[in-house]
Amino acid sequence: MSNFFTMFTACLLALFPIVNPAGAVAAYAGLTDGFAPREVRRQGARTGINVGIILVAFAVLGSLILNVFGLSLPAMQIAGGFVVANSGLGMLSPKQQLSQEENDHAKIKKDISFTPMALPLVAGPGAIGEVIGLSARYPSLEGHVALILAIVFLAVIIGALLMWGTPIVDRLGPTGIGALVRVIGFLILCIGVELMIHGITTLRL
Repeated sequence: MSNFFTMFTACLLALFPIVNPAGAVAAYAGLTDGFAPREVRRQGARTGINVGIILVAFAVLGSLILNVFGLSLPAMQIAGGFVVANSGLGMLSPKQQLSQEENDHAKIKKDISFTPMALPLVAGPGAIGEVIGLSARYPSLEGHVALILAIVFLAVIIGALLMWGTPIVDRLGPTGIGALVRVIGFLILCIGVELMIHGITTLRL
């Protein structure tokens, strides 16, 4: 049980900064501006469900994806580290998460729960790459169950934050949210570098 809890905690801590709940809430608040409160909650719940489905699918199929494309775990870790580090760098400097065209399209969409919220804002390339890497790192059934439970736990947190967290954005304001996103961005940058170091070390072994 202690080994299972260790794997669950490791997966949770690895994925939490990458899915970036604070940035997700800030983006969601902007995209749902003008929505009725009931619709905000409905879209938030659906976003959490979609995030869970996307990441669980890659957790289950992670090893298969590596085998089909002939990729090694170190290669995935190094490439994933670059993607994660790039995401962290992007969060350290203020810029739009979506292009202006994507942002305008999102504002007129009736359902934003799958795109752009779940994909690519929350369950983006960095999170997907990390999930595939974790599924290969913990190949046992116990490891896969721990990873899937960590994903489900995160999806519930994301859904709850989006359903009820938009008033927090109004209280913190752009400055508070910006500062929080930058702190998380630095942590994500460190995770990306750590992934690359781990991949390079494993490759040399």
